[in-house]
Amino acid sequence: MGTADIETPVTSPFTLRVIPRDQHNISRRDISPNALRVLYRLREGGFGAYLVGGAVRDLLVGGHPKDFDVATDATPEQVKSLFRNCRLIGRRFRLAHVVFGREIIEVATFRANSDDGSGDRELENGRLVRDNVYGSIEDDAVRRDFTCNALYYAIEDFSVRDYVGGFEDVQARVMKLIGDPEQRYREDPVRMLRAVRLAAKLGFTIDEATANPIPRLAGLLGEAAPARLFEEILKLFLSGHAVASFEGLEHYGLFATLFPESGAALRSNRSGALRRMLIEGLRNTDARVANDEPVSPAFLFALLLWPAFCKTLIGLQAQGVHAEEAQRRAADRVTLHQLERVALPRRFSLPMQEIWLLQSRFSARQRKRVFRTLSHPRFRAAFDFLVLRQTASADHAVDIAFWRETVQTSGHEIASHEDGPQDEAGEEGAPRKRRRRRRRPGGEGGEGGSAGGSAD
Repeated sequence: MGTADIETPVTSPFTLRVIPRDQHNISRRDISPNALRVLYRLREGGFGAYLVGGAVRDLLVGGHPKDFDVATDATPEQVKSLFRNCRLIGRRFRLAHVVFGREIIEVATFRANSDDGSGDRELENGRLVRDNVYGSIEDDAVRRDFTCNALYYAIEDFSVRDYVGGFEDVQARVMKLIGDPEQRYREDPVRMLRAVRLAAKLGFTIDEATANPIPRLAGLLGEAAPARLFEEILKLFLSGHAVASFEGLEHYGLFATLFPESGAALRSNRSGALRRMLIEGLRNTDARVANDEPVSPAFLFALLLWPAFCKTLIGLQAQGVHAEEAQRRAADRVTLHQLERVALPRRFSLPMQEIWLLQSRFSARQRKRVFRTLSHPRFRAAFDFLVLRQTASADHAVDIAFWRETVQTSGHEIASHEDGPQDEAGEEGAPRKRRRRRRRPGGEGGEGGSAGGSAD
């Protein structure tokens, strides 16, 4: 349960409120049967057991949680003794995973902030590397990040336990941090992204006191681990609420912190064409998620970094660099600079660059070049990107019409060169067999291309 990752004590001004079954809408019918098994087994073993966090929050607003986490006063070792299908994971935060086929119920022991010496807490060069100091359910509640994530569903009487005022905040659809907002953001700057993401997902507003420090502290994201920021970006934009997430990031100055060059390019684009294209691409992504269609991180980053690519390319061409060389340099430069902030894996960055570099080929009409473009494994994603560019400029209409007609008349000739949607969706499977072709500097696209036919 990542939301319990807090080192600084938080004093709760709240007291326990018990919301009985007839005053909330959570039903056992909407809870995973495996999560219920874990809750009942823990209770039968003499331990307290509660459904906690995002699942409780989502059920209260009528959602359908994908993950069900459990909090208990049993230690990880005691949990393991009750379940043969249990494994213990984690060093800094010891957790129990109870495995039911493809579903994992995560069980965490209540944690406390203060250590009387009996807990398992270890510092290494001033950094907390182990923090398994257990406490009460109230200790556990005030360690969490947002009040809406600090609600506990009790299986013994089907009530909801609220120690921090989260139940009222959920009813009011408000995101509110527990404790002093600035202190909490300084402890973990990624909480700013979580505030925006959860508000976008739930349709919540962010409480004024929680929102006010964000623009001033946005730069702290530069201290976050690049790999962690990559994962947070995927959650922000590939969970079905990409447009709302982008608007939230933009409003609080977080987008320009995550994507400095794209942020600068959007600000300097007076016509707003690049922003229109970005919004339309994110809207398409949300539609694909809603339809349970595959979405691709490579296509997503091609979209998010396109403003930076365009601005860099224009600068290089203004310096007299030949068009084809300028495109390669711009792609490499933008990717390299972005890697300083976000750890974008090569299996996504290389296909992203291919999507960009293929754009210039769509004006070619020579038969040999046309069929070479059609046979490229990134053709479908690149063509979808060209269609998306029509949102920013009507200049591409002729090219789009030509390639649509060409695909229809030549489909049988390119079918053997196109992979299906699942192969192109960024899965880390076996390398695909491809037709041998001349390689450009920088190597092949590798895994993780765009979903087949994806306008995401």
